[in-house]
This record gives sequence, C-alpha cells and structure tokens, in this order.
Amino acid sequence: MTEYNRMAKGTFVSNASAQIINLPFTPAFVEMYNYTAAATPANHGIPQAVWSSQMGQGFAQCLLFDAGLALTTGVVIANGISSFSNGLALQYGPAVTLGATGSIVSTSATVTTITTSSAHGLVTGNVVIFQNTYQTATTGMPQLDGIPFVVTVTSATVFTINWNASGSNYTALNGATSTLAAASTFMKVLYPYLYAPGVAIIEGISTTLGVVTVVTTAPHNFVIGQEIAFRITPPWGSTQLNSLPDVLIPGSPIYFYVATVPTSTSFTLTTNPTYTAFNPNVPVLSVSGLTPPQVLAVGDVNTGGVQISAGSKLYPPPLVNGISTINGPAIQGAYVNNTSQGFIIGNGATSGDATSNLVGANGNVIYWRAFLDDISLPN
Repeated sequence: MTEYNRMAKGTFVSNASAQIINLPFTPAFVEMYNYTAAATPANHGIPQAVWSSQMGQGFAQCLLFDAGLALTTGVVIANGISSFSNGLALQYGPAVTLGATGSIVSTSATVTTITTSSAHGLVTGNVVIFQNTYQTATTGMPQLDGIPFVVTVTSATVFTINWNASGSNYTALNGATSTLAAASTFMKVLYPYLYAPGVAIIEGISTTLGVVTVVTTAPHNFVIGQEIAFRITPPWGSTQLNSLPDVLIPGSPIYFYVATVPTSTSFTLTTNPTYTAFNPNVPVLSVSGLTPPQVLAVGDVNTGGVQISAGSKLYPPPLVNGISTINGPAIQGAYVNNTSQGFIIGNGATSGDATSNLVGANGNVIYWRAFLDDISLPN
C-alpha cells in the first residue's frame, strides 16, 4: 500500500540537547544514525537508534558502545524519540522555580541575568515566559511576566535575556531572602513560532546618527522591506510610533518599513520618525493588565522571496527565523501558518548507561529518516 505513505529524511548537527524536526506529517517510525559516533567510536556513544509509535512516546531502541568499545544494545525509556502535533495555541514545558539560591538581577542596561538553584535545562535560542517574578508583594520584576524572551545560556544554572531592568522600579529577586522570589517560575515555550511573523515584544527603541533601531525580546522574523506597525501603550513611551490614531490623516494607519535586519532580534527603519524616548521602567503597580509594547507585520510588502540561484528550489517555502516551514510558496516575512508537527530526538540515556546521550555529543553529525505507514496491525 502506498496511497498514504509518508517518508522524509534529513540531517543536523547535534548541540547535545533535544532536537525538534518539523515535518508535513506526524511519523509513526523514526530511525537515526550518528555518523560521528560510528566513525569515531567512543565510550557511551550511540551510533544508531530506532523508534516506533508502538513503543510509546519517549522510548528508543539503540546500538551502544560500552566502556570497552564493544558494540552492544540498549533502550531509552525517557527523553527518547517522540512525535508531536501541536495545536493552535502555545504549549509549555514544566514550570521551573528559581529556588532558594536562585535570582534575577540586572547586569547592564540591556541584559538581565537569571540564576536557578538547579539545572534549568535550556539551550541558547530557547524561548521562555516568566510568571510571578516578585521579591515582595509590591516589588520585584513582574514587568517580565508573560513576555516571550529568547535566552542565552552561560551555564547549567545561568542564562540571560535582553531586557533593561536597571530602572528604579525594578527590584532584584533573591531566593535566599524571599520565599516569593524562590517560588518565581519560568516555562519554556515548546513551539514559539506557530504563526509567523506574529507579534514581537519590544525591548528597546533608540536612534543613533539618524538611524532608528528596534530590539525585540524574541526573534521577529522580519525581512528587509517588511511593512510593520507599532502598538505601544503610554507607560512605555514612544506612542508617536503607533499605527493609530494618525493625527495627520485621520483613519489612515501609520506604517513603517524595515530597512535592515542586523540580528534576529533587531531591525532598523527606513525613516527617522520623531518619538518620545522608550521607557521600560514601568512601576510594578502598573503592570497588572498592562499590554507590553508590540511590533507586528501588517502586509506582504517586502523583498518578495528567496532569490533564485543555481541549485536553489524554484519555489522555496517561507522561512521562520531561518528554519524552513512545511508551507508552500509564500512571500518571505508574510503571515504564514506554521503549526508544528514532526518528531523530537531527545537527550535521554540508555537504561544501562547513564552517561550516554541519544542525540549525541555537541558537534556530532546526525542523519535521520521518518515514516508514516498506511496501516498499523495489532499482534
């Protein structure tokens, strides 16, 4: 039978953490080959593994190099291979508390550093959302709550986010001196880019030598030429950038265009508008019900698509923060449905070797194949 069969293959370079593979289907069988582990055998290496949906989510059957470099077998019973098909809303990982030795402190005018009592389990590029970041009932950093932040990991218990928490209305969190701070939590956003480009939260707006630069808390997915609009409530300042109201042409929204994209979380404007300074120093008591400052794409006016070149696809799918989506041809930077499905290769260990890692060591080259069969029979 071939009417409904689905097959896909690919490769990636491991970062020793769980790898999410997006596909246009949800596979029932996955096999992976660690080329590096096979070419250079090392203790605890897993050169090959397979998974079937009949095993259950998070399992895998593996080949494994033991302490004597002999090839043996093993199974992963947690954080193995699993399939997923998420819905239209964001999905989150478990809540992680700061703990008794945890803290959130401002380390510069653009960086806030988070320390956790136990391993946070994040990797650079993950997106998190904070909850209940209070030092006391009236102080702390609840200005961070509910905003998606892309993280930069510096150690197993430390990561940073882009946010100016140096103002007088912010109080550093210290789990050792506050039970509220110790109980503050964050959650990893498992699939942060269901729709693209969606809405980006603004971390800062500045003008240097006539160039207006906007920095966002997570990747914005804008492209050069993108038409954008701002939604900024008065406490954050810079309300002159808002799309409405337009005092010059009533009823006509004010739109801007992206001039350059220096990084995934910053862009510049083609014009130099006049605006009140951006103000992240919002009082704690004003946070409840306050909408964070936003920038969003409003149309398909941009550079068009990926330039056609020798060896490229004639009609490439749109990219979401550098990753190809499962969609058909579309204008880069346009609003596209990026609902995710596919499979995850986790970083679990085999039941007989706690130091093994299914997804391999950092830098390992992994090849994979995924299948969806027409029919699955019982025993």
